[in-house]
Amino acid sequence: MASEEASLRALESLMTEFFHDCTTNERKREIEELLNNFAQQIGAWRFCLYFLSSTRNDYVMMYSLTVFENLINKMWLGVPSQDKMEIRSCLPKLLLAHHKTLPYFIRNKLCKVIVDIGRQDWPMFYHDFFTNILQLIQSPVTTPLGLIMLKTTSEELACPREDLSVARKEELRKLLLDQVQTVLGLLTGILETVWDKHSVTAATPPPSPTSGESGDLLSNLLQSPSSAKLLNQPIPILDVESEYICSLALECLAHLFSWIPLSASITPSLLTTIFHFARFGCDIRARKMASVNGSSQNCVLGQERGRLGVLAMSCINELMSKNCVPMEFEEYLLRMFQQTFYLLQKITKDNNAHTVKSRLEELDESYIEKFTDFLRLFVSVHLRRIESYSQFPVVEFLTLLFKYTFHQPTHEGYFSCLDIWTLFLDYLTSKIKSRLGDKEAVLNRYEDALVLLLTEVLNRIQFRYNQAQLEELDDETLDDDQTEWQRYLRQSLEVVAKVMELLPTHAFSTLFPVLQDNLEVYLGLQQFIVTSGSGHRLNITAENDCRRLHCSLRDLSSLLQAVGRLAEYFIGDVFAARFSDALTVVERLVKVTLYGSQIKLYNIETAVPSVLKPDLIDVHAQSLAALQAYSHWLAQYYSEVHRQNTQQFVSLVSTTMDAITPLISTKVQDKLLLSACHLLVSLATTVRPVFLISIPAVQKVFNRITDASAQRLVDKAQVLVCRALSNILLLPWPNLPENEQQWPMRSINHASLISALSRDYRNLKPSAVAPHRKVPLDDTKVIIHQTLSVLEDIVENISGESTKSRQICYQSLQESVQVSLALFPAFIHQSDVTDEMLSFFLTLFRGLRVQMGVPFTEQIIQTFLNMFTREQLAESILHEGSTGCRVVEKFLKILQVVVQEPGQVFKPFLPSIISLCMEQVYPIIAERPSPDVKAELFELLFRMLHHNWRYFFKSTVLASVQRGIAEEQMENEPQFSAIMQAFGQSFLQPDIHLFKQNLFYLETLNTKQKLYHKKIFRTTMLFQFVNVLLQVLVHKSHDLLQEEIGIAIYNMASVDFDGFFAAFLPEFLTSCDGVDANQKNVLGRNFKMDRDLPSFTQNVHRLVNDLRYYRLCNDSLPPGTVKL
Repeated sequence: MASEEASLRALESLMTEFFHDCTTNERKREIEELLNNFAQQIGAWRFCLYFLSSTRNDYVMMYSLTVFENLINKMWLGVPSQDKMEIRSCLPKLLLAHHKTLPYFIRNKLCKVIVDIGRQDWPMFYHDFFTNILQLIQSPVTTPLGLIMLKTTSEELACPREDLSVARKEELRKLLLDQVQTVLGLLTGILETVWDKHSVTAATPPPSPTSGESGDLLSNLLQSPSSAKLLNQPIPILDVESEYICSLALECLAHLFSWIPLSASITPSLLTTIFHFARFGCDIRARKMASVNGSSQNCVLGQERGRLGVLAMSCINELMSKNCVPMEFEEYLLRMFQQTFYLLQKITKDNNAHTVKSRLEELDESYIEKFTDFLRLFVSVHLRRIESYSQFPVVEFLTLLFKYTFHQPTHEGYFSCLDIWTLFLDYLTSKIKSRLGDKEAVLNRYEDALVLLLTEVLNRIQFRYNQAQLEELDDETLDDDQTEWQRYLRQSLEVVAKVMELLPTHAFSTLFPVLQDNLEVYLGLQQFIVTSGSGHRLNITAENDCRRLHCSLRDLSSLLQAVGRLAEYFIGDVFAARFSDALTVVERLVKVTLYGSQIKLYNIETAVPSVLKPDLIDVHAQSLAALQAYSHWLAQYYSEVHRQNTQQFVSLVSTTMDAITPLISTKVQDKLLLSACHLLVSLATTVRPVFLISIPAVQKVFNRITDASAQRLVDKAQVLVCRALSNILLLPWPNLPENEQQWPMRSINHASLISALSRDYRNLKPSAVAPHRKVPLDDTKVIIHQTLSVLEDIVENISGESTKSRQICYQSLQESVQVSLALFPAFIHQSDVTDEMLSFFLTLFRGLRVQMGVPFTEQIIQTFLNMFTREQLAESILHEGSTGCRVVEKFLKILQVVVQEPGQVFKPFLPSIISLCMEQVYPIIAERPSPDVKAELFELLFRMLHHNWRYFFKSTVLASVQRGIAEEQMENEPQFSAIMQAFGQSFLQPDIHLFKQNLFYLETLNTKQKLYHKKIFRTTMLFQFVNVLLQVLVHKSHDLLQEEIGIAIYNMASVDFDGFFAAFLPEFLTSCDGVDANQKNVLGRNFKMDRDLPSFTQNVHRLVNDLRYYRLCNDSLPPGTVKL
């Protein structure tokens, strides 16, 4: 090697060149290779030590430290002990000498390198590692450095990464736990000293908004007057150095709290001190002074002080997030809550100078976030624990939370607070369910708070009260399928619904009058409609009136959604008790929907069409959707009154139909059309009144849909209307005996409905694809798509219904099904058509296979098996992209239904299905990295085994009597072995979803059918599977599934523990490369012979971790090392 000085100069110029803008990537690669080679040389560290002490070039220092890091973490075992001693002594000296002048990122990296040495050598070879850190902290000159070292030690040693043996990880944790009390004592001392030192100078505070607070503290929030007095001291003004030291100390505490258990080491004085610092976050005065004094130094100070508050809250939240609280710590917790609520009171205090909102706006955003996190943890983790303390004032706490929630400066902050209320309401609901006797007492305690919450949340969703904020919400961009406005409304309505569940009468009497007010405006629009040349016009033109109308319509739309959301609280056991309220709502809704349809507000001209027209359409659509939400109530009403006075009910349903029918038209906007269709489906499916079919409005819809000349609705609407009409004819009428169901008549009507819907489809011939066809191919495809989407939906919706309904449905469909089967071969190369046809057949198999009968089902399966030759499968999977794969997946899904069918009917197909899977599909997809088709294929194999176990294992009565003597007879062994081998192969592939699914299938087969106990599995496959699963753990390729893999290995090994410990484990270790014989012995010895699940899986993970660690150590030894 060249001289150190020359090497340093060369390195500096290389580094400068590497990071220069003009250097090409090619040249960068050359330099990188050169640097890597230099780092690999034995003794390179000596040069790096010289570089570190002699250069000011940041790049060179960073490179030198990386060389050390690599040496310590990957090659330390092979470094001579003399060299190790030298490194252990030189690096800390270097740090001490230069820590004040080094850039912070170099200093932190150097600290980490020294901690890495401690991780390897403390306490055996580096006994003063931790004492040095403590000394640094205690010496005022080096306190910051000591704190950085302490935090790095906590990060690197408490939860170390992979590269240590389990025994060493446990040892390090124990060593650190022994130091916790000392460390916490030191940190408490530092924080207290800084606070006290600076408090003295602030002993005579200027008159300020904070000084008069002690009198009006929440009466019983703080037990002792002394702690109230302490928390009322003015906040000291810290100098920059003290500020820095405190922030480092708080960072250390936050990290320590993340892993040390709650115990007496966390003393009351430490907690009180942390709370003192949490006050920095809610002290506006400090920020004010910073901005008044104007200098940038002061502004930075103001921000830093805010940061101390954020760090202190992080410490508090780390403690709060621990669910397991020892008895002796509960009192500390109570004290923590009391102190935090003192802060909450401070933040939400109203005084003349500040409204609560302006105060929250002035606080650091991160501080507010941390504070909200604290409140969420309090409600979700600790409320049940604390509520029982008589001295804890829960109702006062809710008052503060209320103020905090409704003065949040940002939408996100408000959402987070609504989440906390949701948690609280869930807690109340479950508490009442578990203690029904105390229901009244609990509700009385919280009633006022809940009513207040409900009113305020309702006000917040109304433009009338909250226009400025609501107009900021985006209602265009979709995020997770909803816009910002929809999310805001949805979260608010969830809170409203939860209050309704607890206090139904209050909630209703709060909401309904508000809805009424907005309805009056809407229903009053009729008087402003004038007829103009081109149609009807809304004669409201003044800008102010239009704006008010816009706000009122938006609010009406939101309140209609709220009323719809509450529908579920009027049915079931409370139907009779809340009948009159519900009837009032439904009557209003019916009136509003009819009014909208009659005066055709959706087609009216307005002064501001871009705003008012969408508003009017939305209100109309929401009124239909709200009415739809009450369909279950209507159904219950129908079943209660069907024998007596039905007139009111009949009129509700007929009027609703009058409101729906005019909207089922191509001239109506999609949003409104679909709302009308959904309501129609609910009437037909949920309410099912016997007289529905005889209402003129329904007849009108029938005629429109079956009329060949009428214009077709958009796809989605057409499907919904056809579903409704089919259900009117197919679903049994409630409350009527079988002999009054009029099935013959309904059957004839249904047949003619389906016949009309499939008219064009049934006229298609297999020659439709031929080159000399009459109708263009695209038109044919449209007919197929339109017909099958409707028919498939009809079948899907009938599949769970009574046998009679399904029989009629299949009779009507029979001809269309036969046409589909005849057309299928002709379209086999058009994967988009095949996809739709197979979807249809899959739905038929799932819903109507009994009605189709065995011979025809067999014919369908045989047709498919003949069509899907190996060439066809290859074409679909390999050349037709995702549609082709979808076709094969649907085909496999159909076979899944077939193999699950009980009884003997489809058993003859098993051999050809297995052959299709294993000889045709599997070879095509086995080696492809893409997951397409694989999941469906393995599900088919699993279902085939699960439902046809006796196809492989013949269980005789004799064998079951002599269980344990006679083995079950095995049949079709080659197929069984091939299937198992395919499962084994799938565990060697990277796709984690497939891995998880297949592991679950094997485990299920073991639970249900004792797969691992079968002789063939036990003798020829068991340990192959265990081996593969262990290798997967060692390679860390599917780390997310560690736990599931561990349990599966246990379930397999437990079939033959003796064989596992005596034969498999030694063999597995013998075959492991990268570890020597001695290490293999240690690994074997450390694997205890435990036979319970937790200990066994722990041993497995220990084996895997240590095997990886030994390999890493051995890779780090210099070449030619002789190991004894």
